[in-house]
Amino acid sequence: YIDARLRVSSTVVGRCHGRTVEHHHGPVGTVGRMITDAVRELKDRVVGATTALFSHGPQPLADTMSYAPDPGLLGPDSVSWRVIGDATAFVGGIRALLVQTAHPEVVAGVEQHSRYRDDPLGRLSRTSVYVTETTYGAMPEVEAAVATVRRAHRPVHGRSERDLPYSAGQPEMAAWVHNVLTDSFLVAYQEFGPQRLTTEEADRFVEEQTRIGALLDAAPLPTTAAELAAWIDEHPALASTRAQANAIEFLRDPPLALPVKAGYKVLMQAAVSTLTPHIAEVTGLSPARGARRVGAFGVDSLRWALGSSPSWHLALVRSGGDVPDGLFRQPLPT
Repeated sequence: YIDARLRVSSTVVGRCHGRTVEHHHGPVGTVGRMITDAVRELKDRVVGATTALFSHGPQPLADTMSYAPDPGLLGPDSVSWRVIGDATAFVGGIRALLVQTAHPEVVAGVEQHSRYRDDPLGRLSRTSVYVTETTYGAMPEVEAAVATVRRAHRPVHGRSERDLPYSAGQPEMAAWVHNVLTDSFLVAYQEFGPQRLTTEEADRFVEEQTRIGALLDAAPLPTTAAELAAWIDEHPALASTRAQANAIEFLRDPPLALPVKAGYKVLMQAAVSTLTPHIAEVTGLSPARGARRVGAFGVDSLRWALGSSPSWHLALVRSGGDVPDGLFRQPLPT
């Protein structure tokens, strides 16, 4: 609709020595400018409502340029920079929170030690900061992010509803959280991304992410996409619990401002539409009718409004990598 209105405006676009020159004809040119302003305002609202989901914590990569030309743990040629820099990462992050509740000891740690009810977006934001800094950060930033997680996990221990002991520092607990996050980013990208990764690219992504998991002593760490998906879906610890039900109920309807909640629910339903039948059964989740189609439209809209991650852009500049044309629309973080 917007594209059609812009064509009707009869704005003549000419090319002159590599520059775009616009010739507006009287009132028609004014209409064209009004439409352009309306599109810009719509994009600003989408950006504001979406980034509000992830802005409840410290700014990641705040000093990253001081480490130039450090490529970080993964580097500009990695598949991870491309996957996590796409708008599908919003869906992947929410999906990970849902799937992680299927492990009774992991969700017991969240229920007993997290402040998610008082700080509904805090955990999502902290996860976002951790993923951003370990993916795109220079090595000192990667190491600092891992150290922050280790400190946060130190006091997280107790017993689950089935009276099994847990500790967030256990390799198998760390593996569940890390592997689900990796799988969720990959599944979201394959379902809603601009183009599917090849099998080789998907396996490269998983292998790259094992480097991050190893820094937290997570084990086991499957190294291919197929092995990873099977490890999660066939995990012997999975079961439904009250703690899980509490977390799922909260994630279904968090106390967010209405514009933010509307966007969140589209992304959440998109995430639910990608669950395997087994995980859907354990979590008790099923997508609303048309969730995948609406989710695809929502992600495409975010990609149109946001472009790719400014953290990816910033990491490319820091590391001296080539910056692709047309991917980045937001200003670089300052």
